[in-house]
Formats: sequence, C-alpha cells, structure tokens
Amino acid sequence: MTYKRKQRGKIKKEVVFPVAESLSAMPDKYKSFIVQLKEQIKTERLKTVLSANSAMVMMYWNIGNSIIEQQKNEGWGSKVIDRMSHDLKEEFPNMSGFSPRNLKYMKKFAEAWPNIEIVQRTVAQIPWRSNITLLDKLKEPDLRLWYAQKTLENGFGKDMLVFQIESQLHKREGNAVSNFQAALPATDSDMAKQSFKDPYIFDFVGNSQHIKERELEQSLIGHIQKFLLELGQGFAFVGRQVHLELGGNDYYLDLLFYHIKLKCYVVIELKSGKFDPGYISKLNMYLNVVNDVMCQPDDNKTIGLLLVKYKDKLVVEYSLSGFNNPIGVSNWENEIMKSIPENIKNSLPSIEEIEKEFGDE
Repeated sequence: MTYKRKQRGKIKKEVVFPVAESLSAMPDKYKSFIVQLKEQIKTERLKTVLSANSAMVMMYWNIGNSIIEQQKNEGWGSKVIDRMSHDLKEEFPNMSGFSPRNLKYMKKFAEAWPNIEIVQRTVAQIPWRSNITLLDKLKEPDLRLWYAQKTLENGFGKDMLVFQIESQLHKREGNAVSNFQAALPATDSDMAKQSFKDPYIFDFVGNSQHIKERELEQSLIGHIQKFLLELGQGFAFVGRQVHLELGGNDYYLDLLFYHIKLKCYVVIELKSGKFDPGYISKLNMYLNVVNDVMCQPDDNKTIGLLLVKYKDKLVVEYSLSGFNNPIGVSNWENEIMKSIPENIKNSLPSIEEIEKEFGDE
C-alpha cells in the first residue's frame, strides 16, 4: 500500500507500507513450511536460553571454586566476599548476581558439587534458583542429585521443586502396590512402576475429610494442570466419565489418560474411602473393554490405577493376584495431613487403630 506525503503543498516522497499477501495466495506447501520454521526457531531459541543458563551456572561454579581455593590457600575470611561484591558490581554494572548473598551461594554451590562433570552434565542444565532450592532444602548429596535429575527430566520450576521435595517424591515414586511385574513384559514393568507413585498428593483438593468421589473428580479436572504435574511426566488427558455400554448397562470410567512413554491408555478410578477388593474386578473389566475397543495395534496393554483414601498393602496384594491386566493401587492425600506437624502426626492413631476401637472390622 502506497501513500504520497505532502510537504508545503507539494508531493514530496512516496511512503510505502508493505502489506502481507493473504495466506490463500501462498504456494501449497507454504503452510507446512512456516509451521516447521516456527518450530525450528522455538527450538533454537530454547537452546539459546538453556545454553546461556548453563554458561551462567558454570561461571558461578568457577567463582565459588575460586573463593574456596583462595580462602583455603590464603586464609581469607568472609569479609573478602563483601569486597568482591563491591568490585564486581563496579566493574560489571549491567550484570546482576554479584550480591554478597549470591556470592556465598556460589561458594556453597561449588562445595556441594566438587565434581565438575556432574555440574556440567546435570545441575548446570537447571535454573540457578532451582539450584539454590536444592542447596537450602537438601543436605544429602545423593538425594540432591536425584532431585536435580528429576528437575531436568520433568522441567520442574522452583515452586514445583519445593513441593516435590516437601512431599518426599523420592519416597513416593515407584511405590504403588501393583502387579506390573507379573502382568507386563520385563522391559515395560520397570518403567510402569516408576511412572506411578504412592501416595498422590492433591493439595488443591482442600481440607475436607468427607469429600465425595464426584467432587474429587471435579476438583481434579478443575485443576487439571496441577493434577497432570502430580501424575508425572508422560500423561495426556483423554476424557472423564467415559461412557461404556455393556449388557444393557451403562458404565463410566472416571478418568482416561494416555501415557506417551508407555504407549498405553491409563484408566484411573477414584474412591473416597477405604480399599475394597471388589474395586479391582470392576477396574479389570474396564481395562478389558478399553483394550478391545479403543486400543490400536501398536498400543501396549492398558494400565489401571485405583486411587483410594486408605488401603492395607497385604489385602491389595492378594486382591491383585491372578489378574492379567496391569493394575496399581495408591492412596491419595489432600493437604490436611501435610499441615499437621510431624511430631503430632506420629502421635495420632492409625486408621486401623480407629477401626478396631469402633469394631469396624
């Protein structure tokens, strides 16, 4: 589009405003080309960001290691760090990160990770704020490395990393009671086991101890992003209350997911109370139907996950015996028990003790 600009009554110059041609006027392969190009740019931009973060974290490690060496060899005290902060800020006024507090974290970081190969391979690949969280929250080197690897694998942000540490993900992951070893090939059973945890922490559900199953389902769907994060990497949501019609009766799957890494459907059934062996039979029926009706030839066997409020491990193990479909059983918890201090929580009676007291065998 062209406009002619007037100056003092005369036409001075032509000003051209280029207008993009319509998409329909482009060649046939243009749409796929531009989509691929956009993805390529996004990928390269992400690589640039990650590369910049890695370079910064490595620089921080080198600074921290230099401070350690000088304090060890020259006997320098902590006051040197305050002076370092002043001099570095003066020399690099446009760079942040040289506060006394951050310099002390650099020293602590280098002390925590003396092996530079581990730094390069793992912790330099995650954000500096996440590294500070690992330093503040965890003392054991092996545990710190485990959470660093999980952060890298799952892309945990700082807040999610804090949540996973405080909810002790390392104790929950791979802890579901299941028959995976008997029902799945050896190559798949280990991956399936690590894909499920016990308990699941639904801190967004609220404090109700008497929440109904439909309310629980609605809450999980209402917070689907948090729910997916708690489920773990690889889960893709397919649907809720998926209708099945069998023998003239209607049945509804509570939640249906597809696990990208395991290449299979995952049926999740929610129960607000105590585990009942009958739940396994019904879930097994659902898995048979999904395998028969929904699965494609290249899909693996559908996995069932039963989430209950309470369970007895021995009862679950006997209940799972003999079933060929892979099924896991886990507890779910909301935030009320997490908010109780550990010393008080340990003094509370167990569910089994309460039931025994009231004669509910």
